[in-house]
Amino acid sequence: MRSMDIRTMTQSLVTLAEDNMAFFSSQGPGETARRLSNVFLGIREQVVGLEPTLGRLLGVAHLFDLDAETPANGYRSLVHTARCCMAHLLHKSRYVASNRRSIFFRASHNLAELEAYLAALTQLRALAYYAQRLLATNRPGGLFFEGDEGLTADFLREYVTLHKGCFYGRCLGFQFTPAIRPFLQTISIGLVSFGEHYKRNETGLSVTASSLFTSGRFAIDPELRGAEFERITQNLDVHFWKAFWNITEIEVLSSLANMASATVRVSRLLSLPPEALEMPLTADPKLTVTISPPSAHTGPAPVLVRLISYDLREGQDSEDLNSLVKSEGPRALELWPRPQQAPRSPYLVVHIHGGGFVAQTSKSHEPYLKTWAQELGVPILSIDYSLAPEAPFPRALEECFYAYCWAIKNCALLGSTCERICLAGDSAGGNLCFTVSLRAADYGVRVPDGIMAAYPATMLQPTASPSRLLSLMDPLLPLSVLSKCVSAYAGGEAEDHSDSDQKALGMMGLVRRDTALLLRDLRLGASSWLNSFLELSGHKSHQNSVPMAEPMRRSVSEAALTKPEDPLGTDPLKNLTLSDLSVRDNSETSGTSELSLSAETLGPSTPSDVNFLPRPEDASEELEAQDELPTETRFRRIDASFPEGFHPRRSSQGPTRMPIYSSPIAKNPFMSPLLAPESMLQSLPPVHIVACALDPMLDDSVMFARRLRSLGKPVTLRVVEDLPHGFLSLASLCRETRQAAALCVERIRQILTLPNTAAPATPV
Repeated sequence: MRSMDIRTMTQSLVTLAEDNMAFFSSQGPGETARRLSNVFLGIREQVVGLEPTLGRLLGVAHLFDLDAETPANGYRSLVHTARCCMAHLLHKSRYVASNRRSIFFRASHNLAELEAYLAALTQLRALAYYAQRLLATNRPGGLFFEGDEGLTADFLREYVTLHKGCFYGRCLGFQFTPAIRPFLQTISIGLVSFGEHYKRNETGLSVTASSLFTSGRFAIDPELRGAEFERITQNLDVHFWKAFWNITEIEVLSSLANMASATVRVSRLLSLPPEALEMPLTADPKLTVTISPPSAHTGPAPVLVRLISYDLREGQDSEDLNSLVKSEGPRALELWPRPQQAPRSPYLVVHIHGGGFVAQTSKSHEPYLKTWAQELGVPILSIDYSLAPEAPFPRALEECFYAYCWAIKNCALLGSTCERICLAGDSAGGNLCFTVSLRAADYGVRVPDGIMAAYPATMLQPTASPSRLLSLMDPLLPLSVLSKCVSAYAGGEAEDHSDSDQKALGMMGLVRRDTALLLRDLRLGASSWLNSFLELSGHKSHQNSVPMAEPMRRSVSEAALTKPEDPLGTDPLKNLTLSDLSVRDNSETSGTSELSLSAETLGPSTPSDVNFLPRPEDASEELEAQDELPTETRFRRIDASFPEGFHPRRSSQGPTRMPIYSSPIAKNPFMSPLLAPESMLQSLPPVHIVACALDPMLDDSVMFARRLRSLGKPVTLRVVEDLPHGFLSLASLCRETRQAAALCVERIRQILTLPNTAAPATPV
């Protein structure tokens, strides 16, 4: 049915719906027949109402593409998803029309599936109207909602009231390739089962794999599973998601994953001591700059990295490297004795893993990294950065930048001469790849020769876009979960918002309560902590190493937040919008990065009057005020966006515990690189992005690629179809994920072996 256009599909559905409706209306007063008649009546009503809206969206979708060879953006994805749902209803309607008189016709089974997909189509119609609202609000070509913060909060508050459970039951993963759906069903069963264990005070490490994925009642009752999935995504906090996503690091599961991955000669976890590094400046290698060890929030501490190499190369079994090895237990070292070593590779890949800034490590991503090491034949250094909410921004950025600099300085120990270096990462790791490169340029040290980012997050403000509307149905990246992760990274998960469900968590709840109280106390002093950094002087270039007794140079947080103020005393970067960036004159920013200037050039620092930590207590009070309004009053303004008579289903799980208001720090270009000024983006090396057409983060990739393209920067964007966010971790699952993973490898190979050029490519 891929070749059938929307209008033809609509006409076919209407004809079949009317035929089936007439048939079941004539079958007497039975309940099943009545419901079947009503469901086909609903199908006719929804497709007739949806078809013109989809046509309008599709008619303007090309205006938001990167180029004619890359037809991809959230509007296209939303239309495609609605079309998939309509195609399934068309297939089922034809089946019913052909088999409804048979004695083997399972009326109840077909009714349940039709009702589920009708509910999904109704919600997709609501999303289509929201997409129309974005079209009317945003500037031409803009994909992100550009109203003021109050309008953005209103839009998101409306959006999160929509019912989601229908997408997590029988319809789970209908938009993805069929090979993915059994995996998603297994994950959904595991998630709701894990939620039960979590409520019983059991953590992920105490749960057996069999108990997680074989919960009978959730396996046989899709509606129950969908309702529980919706409850979990709306009400459980980031600590739950951190525990669930880290299930893959349970010894049994990680061992199984590694058994199916490539065998490598070297897989070693290293602990980098927190010592200052002296790095040569690219402008004048005789001059050096001091890179201080990470210090934000928790003070200096070692940074963990994992070295993976298919061959044992010179330097990888040296005494200096052995002194850095951190024990992981019996499977920590896969260093096999060999009669001779391979020479050092001229290439190095520095990898930064995803996980929403809150979960996973290099161990979670080790299976596909081993495959990369085998196929590329180069050493890979994967960084285990500290995770939020315990270590919010900018700790992860500090650690990744420090590890990147350490790798360049100590490449001989890693089995590389570092003639060419590639930064590679997925999701949150893609974000950190961009910001590490920006940080390197600001310090004046070597930037990587290229970046490969898979489905990266480039806009961390809680704002709407067409692709982010898809998070309503995405089982791997629901909007509420995404928002909680971003809020944690921004430092906004410090307060304890425990409701009755969370207070029933027993020991786990007590641990969370005590942690929240501690973090609340820390938050009270956080502003003065940031201001103290702002009072530090800038770093200077020099010929000789700086004595260790010299005061510690400013951290990333200070460098990122300190900008020359405008005459009104406000920081222009803190108030940037995408619209501002589109018209911002290059003359507003100096050709020399402000972050690399000395203290004499900058002049005395002035503490910022902006509180860079969110105030969740204010947001929660406003949400409570909204919740006290009568239901009909709350939804009256919402439904004004819809045609008269259309009412989407609303969630029955209560108000969503989701951060609505953004912390001002989310506008920082080192947190949201899409908002970086042109002078910073000009410093980026060639960028290769591999995105997913059905990913809620698709618009992040499209808009970032468009910004780079507008600046004349070499950038490619390849968009794979029918795969979910996180496909690299599913690389061995099916042919489609293997092909997408191979595309990432090819992009890395292009960075390592070709000159710094990149040409547009056609989508997969």
